[in-house]
Amino acid sequence: MKKVLVTGADGFIGSHLVESLMEKGYEVKAFVYYNSFGKWGWLDTLPKEKQKEIEIFAGDIRDPNGVRTAMKGAAQVFHLAALIAIPFSYHSPDSYVDTNIKGTLNVLQAARDLGTEKIMITSTSEVYGTARYVPIDEKHPFQGQSPYSATKIGADRLAESFYRSFQLPVSIVRPFNTFGPRQSARAVIPTIISQLLAGKEEIKLGALSPTRDFNYVKDTAAGFIAIAESGNTIGQEIQIASQREISIGDLAETIIRQINPDARIVCDGQRLRPDKSEVDRLLGSNAKIKELTDWKQQYTFEQGIAATIEWMRRNMEYYKADIYNV
Repeated sequence: MKKVLVTGADGFIGSHLVESLMEKGYEVKAFVYYNSFGKWGWLDTLPKEKQKEIEIFAGDIRDPNGVRTAMKGAAQVFHLAALIAIPFSYHSPDSYVDTNIKGTLNVLQAARDLGTEKIMITSTSEVYGTARYVPIDEKHPFQGQSPYSATKIGADRLAESFYRSFQLPVSIVRPFNTFGPRQSARAVIPTIISQLLAGKEEIKLGALSPTRDFNYVKDTAAGFIAIAESGNTIGQEIQIASQREISIGDLAETIIRQINPDARIVCDGQRLRPDKSEVDRLLGSNAKIKELTDWKQQYTFEQGIAATIEWMRRNMEYYKADIYNV
């Protein structure tokens, strides 16, 4: 099998993608964010025998020389490295431009020079803003409702320009909301679960009415691989969506019933987005990915929630339920 590079391999989706690629027989190089502690993020939690099979490259996606060095010898690149927390983007937008836009440019430039066979650029459903129609398909207009989403729109359009200008073999992969083991508490599902498992009777959340389209992380990883392996996806923007929506309030009640039915939800003002920044509705179409690849969901929402709760029960040391994780 081909050697592939995964940027952001130390993150939530990236670490699951590394595992899925290895299970399929790929030779994987993992680009992790350099730190002086020698930590590999969530890859540190994998069994030692798996870690030994991964080629680790520690660097910074903002550094073009490091990115180019990491990409040498990789037939395909899955570019997931990004800053993704929306609240943090409100007060540190410069870092999002540097990481999400400049980092993507570094990958595209290196791929052009190195003749990389295929590059999967990771987008996000946040590029659409609040749905103007549902289900949202790949032709839906873009709207930057946060600095985070604006930088991801910029990165996507850079990728498109390199495909159109230089025939770079790019696919833009656009997951809707992903959840599962190893997700940080800045996301809503681990926020709810961690508070419940910590014994909280009052579960602090922001807005409850917005809806989201959730995919279990193993299905998201499978979507990346299906897009990479298909011969029909170069130059395409392709969503990974469940085509099912649930409100944050209903989501919270679903999880509360499974852990502590006596708990109640309270609104925490600091968790609310600015009015014009809140994305009120996301419901994605998965027609295109099913047309162009052999991808289909293997996990129901209910199965994914159960697996996530069970994993978090065993790993609460990774969560600080007493603070608001930005």
